[in-house]
Amino acid sequence: MSDIEIRPARAEEFATIGEVTVEAYTAGGFLGENAEPAYENKLRDSAARAEHAELIAAVDADGTVLGSVTVVHPGTLFSEVSREGELEFRMLAVRPSVSGRGIGAALTGAVLDRAREVGAHRVVMSSLDIMTTAHRMYERLGFTRLPDRDWSPAPGVHLVAYTHAL
Repeated sequence: MSDIEIRPARAEEFATIGEVTVEAYTAGGFLGENAEPAYENKLRDSAARAEHAELIAAVDADGTVLGSVTVVHPGTLFSEVSREGELEFRMLAVRPSVSGRGIGAALTGAVLDRAREVGAHRVVMSSLDIMTTAHRMYERLGFTRLPDRDWSPAPGVHLVAYTHAL
């Protein structure tokens, strides 16, 4: 992983980050009938995420975007399950061609580091109930279920919440 840099996303990368996010969610089978209407557009619009949240990118030595994650503060536009004193993350995505190289874990680690920097006492997130591979990674990284914050943004779409104490 020494050839991967995790850092704040740059404006010139926003379009690529959006496409990588859509590509990852599509490859995983998470878009289509299980997605809320227009969710693909939300995934693609990384510039809006960067305007209202923090966008972290994973890039290789050539500057190719390999993945990203959106870091959200409670009470802001992209906040879903976070409360005061918590940091939330959303839309973690890794380019399918580099899946399995630890990039998702590195991005999640960057979120935990950012939470410590801002003085949060824990990190929270929610994920489609069918994203079981991601759930296993979160659990390996020390996340535990937070079932009282499970929710459904649309009929047939079930999100499960996780937390990591700092």
